[in-house]
Amino acid sequence: MEPIVSVTGGKIRGRTTAGVSAFLGVPYAAAPVGPARFRLPTRVPDWPGVRDALTHGATCVQSPYAPPIHALIGSDGIPGDEYLNVNVWTPDPGGSGLPVMVWIHGGAYTRGSNARAIYDGAGFARDGVVLVSINYRLGISGFAAVADAPLNRGVHDQLFALRWVRENIEAFGGDPNRVTIFGESAGGMSVATLMASPLSKGLFQQAIVQSGNGSAAVRVEDARKLAGELAGRLGISDTADDFGRLGPDQLRIAQDALALELMSDPDPARWGASIIANGLGIMSLLPVIDGEVLEDRPVDVLAAQPDRAVPFIVGCTAEEFRFFTVPTGIAAGITADTLPFVLTRYGIDPALADIYGANRPAATPADVFAAIITDRAFRSDTLHLARSNAAAGAPTYAYEFAWPSGIDGLGACHVLEVPFVFDALAGAHALTGPNPPQSLADEIHSAWVAFAEHGDPGWPRYESDTQLVQIFDSPKSAPVSNPRADELAALRKSVS
Repeated sequence: MEPIVSVTGGKIRGRTTAGVSAFLGVPYAAAPVGPARFRLPTRVPDWPGVRDALTHGATCVQSPYAPPIHALIGSDGIPGDEYLNVNVWTPDPGGSGLPVMVWIHGGAYTRGSNARAIYDGAGFARDGVVLVSINYRLGISGFAAVADAPLNRGVHDQLFALRWVRENIEAFGGDPNRVTIFGESAGGMSVATLMASPLSKGLFQQAIVQSGNGSAAVRVEDARKLAGELAGRLGISDTADDFGRLGPDQLRIAQDALALELMSDPDPARWGASIIANGLGIMSLLPVIDGEVLEDRPVDVLAAQPDRAVPFIVGCTAEEFRFFTVPTGIAAGITADTLPFVLTRYGIDPALADIYGANRPAATPADVFAAIITDRAFRSDTLHLARSNAAAGAPTYAYEFAWPSGIDGLGACHVLEVPFVFDALAGAHALTGPNPPQSLADEIHSAWVAFAEHGDPGWPRYESDTQLVQIFDSPKSAPVSNPRADELAALRKSVS
């Protein structure tokens, strides 16, 4: 069966399989190519007749992941100009009033797309949710603070996509007043940004941050400094016209080279203090505190603006940073002698290693490093967001994904919870190992569906007195009050 619906731009044809109708690669904005790459998104032009929406659309220019990471999660790279597109899965395009979830992919704001197998929305649609996954501008295209171009173009794309959802989702059976946004990694950071932004009012009613944080935003002057570095590297002036004349591969090569240079020499005087502190010397292109999209770091806005609280799930994996240290070989180079140096690089007092090490007597220095940076980059901020949202009176639910991957050394690493959330384990064995527990996928996926349907995932709320965090694990999950509180308290005191 090939269902046809009408959306902004014209009619589209999808495909129905096993009771789920999918519409893939649907443009929600005009193609941002040439000079338009550095302008705000605009309405997609009308097309004649019925447009096929049967295959994934183009992706924003990006390089493949390095081989060790590519082996775990693959890479993205579908050529084409119409890379501002959405995928929609629905159980009933002729229905009405269904809850809607909008997925924002991760990739450090420089990689990723909505075309990945572990983001397949069929499982959500099977269970009564209309699932939308979006693409947005990445890297230089989306986040370089080019002197005469609008800032935060990638976030403006996300806002534009959410307006498209509000205007079109009824055509797929969805309710525009029952929208939950969710995302992982940079997608989770994007969700926090959208929660904090005054421009997002009315575009969603609930939110989920997976393995993100609320600190990934930089000052305008630092972002301008980095854009100037890019322009100098490319031999152009720092203008939208000059950047717009470059081909996608020129932009990709320049942003890759700059990222490598920043990681090898994370000097705040050169790159800007907020880029090094809030990007942890890893991410170079981030949302900008521009006074329009963002008034401050999301974590600070949400603490100061209780009116922006919404029903909220927030959490991370127990060993996020092992994803970045084990497969890349970084872990092998962290010894008792080098650990103090690498902690200092991240602005952390090396004495903190004694506390984490004492709590993990069998841990190697690399294990201790991964535990500390997991908390520094993810867990501490995650719980800060939970506290602020709960203090504002909105239903708030915190979680930690603790099941360790079957791939040796990864543990409960970054990205690992995503195929469980989507109930898409079959396409994730390179990350999970060959025998991931389906029962855990049933549990966490059902919790996300329940939250989308009625705002309660089925575990106790996070409150200031109890501080309950749902620990997802197999064979049993359970809420725990303020897990590893001594480590977080010591971390907050030690960060310079």
